[in-house]
Amino acid sequence: MSVSGGKYMALERGKELDCEAIQVFIRNVRGWASKPLEPKEINEFLEMKEKFQEQIWPLLSHNSYLINLATSDQEKLIKSYTAMLDELTKAEQLKLDYVVIHPGTYNFEDENETKKTGLTRIAEQLNELIQNTGKSKVKILLETVAGQGHNLGRKFHHLKFIINKINNKDRIGVCFDTCHSFTSGYDFTTKKKYNEMWNEFDDVVGLNYLFAFHLNDSEKGLGSRVDRHTHIGQGKIGKEAFGFFINDERFKNHPGILETPKGKDMKEDVMNLKILKSLIK
Repeated sequence: MSVSGGKYMALERGKELDCEAIQVFIRNVRGWASKPLEPKEINEFLEMKEKFQEQIWPLLSHNSYLINLATSDQEKLIKSYTAMLDELTKAEQLKLDYVVIHPGTYNFEDENETKKTGLTRIAEQLNELIQNTGKSKVKILLETVAGQGHNLGRKFHHLKFIINKINNKDRIGVCFDTCHSFTSGYDFTTKKKYNEMWNEFDDVVGLNYLFAFHLNDSEKGLGSRVDRHTHIGQGKIGKEAFGFFINDERFKNHPGILETPKGKDMKEDVMNLKILKSLIK
């Protein structure tokens, strides 16, 4: 949901569409700089959150796309850490439940760098961030990614590697993105394949670490490793597969967030929500 006109407006817009959960951007997602939240801004948001708490829960934020906790470039790593600390601080001020992050991209041009060094660095940075936001209850959710270039997090074992190294496991989890996971090579387009995938996830990561979903169809095919979201039922995943997620009893209390293309009047969101709700059995 857009925060245009004030952070609290995201909750107003969510209520208008009968959303049961929402995700927001709480700082500039395409830049490093972000001014502190004003007390008025925080209070307005918290009042609205309380007003709609019976209907809209949980609340998620998505971190800046520039943040890369895997890089060996010290300047970029310091900027990434600082921006992520700011994200977590603001999320705590607004009493959000989760912050979703793309794990990071390792510096493949550096001959000393590998997937393992990248994954290790992500875990080290997260441990420091968790320690420096010690009183916070905000959970950091590692998002499954499409695996474009040298992005880490496209395979379940990448997520497990990071989680294993996190000291305070109460502050870490996973957000499963349907478009990303499909294009990274996980097929869930039949009930059999869907069940096999979750058995693998449970074996490798553990379903206890899964807290949220991004429900997006994909313009590109299985295993393409290209991140292009499209409307539910209009992509290569197809409408039927989303019904498996919607009707899975294990996930009935997990939020599902749409990151499909949208215009200013939210009619695309209305359309996608209607399609998803039509799949409820």
